Amino acid sequence: MVRATFFCVHNGDSFSQYSCSAEFTLQEKQSYTEGRLSTLIFRQREVHSIGGCSMNTKIKTVNLIALVSACLLMVSCGQDEPAMPELSFEEDLQQQLIQAQAGDVINIPAGTHEITRSLSLNVSGVTIRGAGMDSSILSFKNQIQGAEGLLVSANDFVIEDLAIEDTVGDAIKINDSNNVTVRRVRTEWTGGALTSNGAYGIYPVQCNNVLIDGAVAIGASDAGIYVGQSSQIIVRNSRAEYNVAGIEIENSTYADVHDNIATNNTGGILVFDLPNLPVQGGRNTRVFDNQIFENNTPNFAPEGNIVGTVPAGTGLMVLANDNIEVFGNDFIDNDSVNILIVSYLITEIPLNDPNYDPFPESIFIHNNQFRGGGEVPDSEPLAALQAATGQPIPDVVWDGLLTEDNQAADILCLTQNGDASFVNLDAGNGFAAPSFDAGQHECALPRLSVISLSSNNQ
Repeated sequence: MVRATFFCVHNGDSFSQYSCSAEFTLQEKQSYTEGRLSTLIFRQREVHSIGGCSMNTKIKTVNLIALVSACLLMVSCGQDEPAMPELSFEEDLQQQLIQAQAGDVINIPAGTHEITRSLSLNVSGVTIRGAGMDSSILSFKNQIQGAEGLLVSANDFVIEDLAIEDTVGDAIKINDSNNVTVRRVRTEWTGGALTSNGAYGIYPVQCNNVLIDGAVAIGASDAGIYVGQSSQIIVRNSRAEYNVAGIEIENSTYADVHDNIATNNTGGILVFDLPNLPVQGGRNTRVFDNQIFENNTPNFAPEGNIVGTVPAGTGLMVLANDNIEVFGNDFIDNDSVNILIVSYLITEIPLNDPNYDPFPESIFIHNNQFRGGGEVPDSEPLAALQAATGQPIPDVVWDGLLTEDNQAADILCLTQNGDASFVNLDAGNGFAAPSFDAGQHECALPRLSVISLSSNNQ
């Protein structure tokens, strides 16, 4: 409240003193300064109140010019304009993402930062950088809006040295982008292996030149590290744990998956090719120098997901993919099977895509180490096999399905895997006569080429 004193002309020959108390809102101040009321006429024994100014007078007629303007002047002089509120961390980060330009680096400081809505970026050439995957944490535990944590559609994108936790859906989805680098990033659902967790941790799809290096993915209800419908891919030096699928390469071409740790997942590493997707014909993936052990977490995928068919205790599973080279890996204590090679038909899911090839071909498995595994199979055919033989499931399992035009060696070659055991499940004949003879598979295939990315993100 501001109190002001005014001297007003009375009939043009004397001054009279009045006082008025004025309290204006910003809206009222704007209205009066537009000059809608500049003269007040007071009549005898009348009380007029305009904009909070009130006056009692005994004079007959007083022309009081610009009374309101004077009141406003006093209010303005006595009251500062309200300061603009400071942006929250979340608002500031979203603003940086919206206003970003090529070459910008958006820094995420150390600390746990609460985020309630999805973040997005569609500007190429931007880097998002934290202070370390255990230091700079974007927590979506109280997320109220959006399907992802971070959604990116931009070329030449780098994200590094931070963590994204507890998103409603996918943690980081990168769509339709070229030259993608995900380096030393952790995605995690901190409540454990739950069906309600988001599907994917690190999720590039329909991308080219993808590098995932030094990442950690924990708790995804589909795949922790997933690269789908993409080409020219390197996944290395990363750790996937307590996901349904630890690392998955799906409907993609030319991928190197190496020097990773896959443990405590339902399935450690999956190489799939699936029908009814825009990009098909997955091929040319090398899986090498990985530690794939104790992937025995019960399958917690939502009902209907294809990864829901993966038996708990699977080390490596190749489904309907071609030209796959598996070497130099350590397979240890995966309770169902260390390596499983199958056709899509084994899922018994109806197939209605005439352009899809459901059979794997040219799978070359060599120079791997096996220890333990196959003791507690989570699959009816495998459990029946164990019951019939009284032995653990062999290290390498092939379902035995092939076209009339193919021979066994066209599907699978095995060499220099120590004393690794093998079984052909004879799925085409209802698992009637499994064969443990690996003789038809003692062959070698041409080595696949090293993957080189055509960008600066290696």
